Amino acid sequence: MMDLLNLGIKSIFIENMVFAYFLGMCSFLAVSKKVSTAFGLGLAVVFVLGMTVPMNWLLNEFILKEGALSWLGASFATIDLSFLRFIMFIAIIAAMVQLVEMTIEKYSPSLYGSLGIFLPLIAVNCAILGSSLFMAQRDYSIGEATVFGFGSGIGFFLAIVALAAIREKLKYSNVPDGLKGLGLTMFITGLMGIAFMSFMGISI
Repeated sequence: MMDLLNLGIKSIFIENMVFAYFLGMCSFLAVSKKVSTAFGLGLAVVFVLGMTVPMNWLLNEFILKEGALSWLGASFATIDLSFLRFIMFIAIIAAMVQLVEMTIEKYSPSLYGSLGIFLPLIAVNCAILGSSLFMAQRDYSIGEATVFGFGSGIGFFLAIVALAAIREKLKYSNVPDGLKGLGLTMFITGLMGIAFMSFMGISI
């Protein structure tokens, strides 16, 4: 239990997909102008990561890995479908994103309009795919994969909402012309990354 808790904290703060690996930067920078929009996208990412990482674990463990098809019979034990890992992981992610997109469109049309093209682009968000690939590479168990998926999603959620809150405040600040826009945003992102990395070494 404590190992799972440590993994959750690690995936949220220390190995944050945005600040530690710089994954998902396109939507992180583009949708972090308003807290309300960032909040909606962050929740969508939490749901997609929380669902797809354990689902992709099952797919990898029982179908894609070398010898994973041994449950079908001894003749299938030597089959290795790991070359299909990328395309199959993306297919699962795209299905979950489609479900999220239809739900948001039905129940919150204003948020759906605010997110625009970046909502369906969650399907090809490198942070989403990266979490599944890290899970497979590190050979997590199903419990660890679930915690890692939700933790990575919460880490992205905290990062994008925090940046959106700062950017909203900056609208009323006297920012030098040379730093306005993306320049100051990247500078703040770097400082936030340093802050998140300060959790390194924490073990419960």
